[in-house]
Amino acid sequence: ILVAIGPHSPVGRFYSDVVGHPLPFTFEGLLLASILYSLPFAVQPFAAAFEQVDRRLMEASWTLGVSKLKTFFRLIVPLSTAGLITGAVLSFAHTLGEFGVVLMVGGNIEGQTRTVSIDIYDEVQALNYAGAAKTALLLLAVSYGVLLLVYAMNRKVWTVWPQK
Repeated sequence: ILVAIGPHSPVGRFYSDVVGHPLPFTFEGLLLASILYSLPFAVQPFAAAFEQVDRRLMEASWTLGVSKLKTFFRLIVPLSTAGLITGAVLSFAHTLGEFGVVLMVGGNIEGQTRTVSIDIYDEVQALNYAGAAKTALLLLAVSYGVLLLVYAMNRKVWTVWPQK
């Protein structure tokens, strides 16, 4: 990922020409790298949600003269809400505790690219195990809270739109 967004890559050169600074070691670079790294965790729930949409509904939409793009946004996306939310949250939860990509692409710049996982690493390096444990417990609590919220939302969505 670092090579793909570095200053000598086409993406990195384009970004640097437009914005005026290189992409690595910035919040934007960290965001892009995190999206690319966690994308596989979203693909499976997205695909499963799209597959569950009844093809007859899509064909009826097309028969009525609705374009494929409008059908996608007005029919398929609303009927796939549960899977889209699940995929987004799985990606977020994976990114929340990510360490390697964050350190390589974002670095450890206070106030810009420092994340909770990097803070835990810094606490351990400083031999402050109590601080690292508190931060890790906070990260764990936030992760569980987000997952519980998603499961509650999905359960509510499934009762309104039963899935086959």
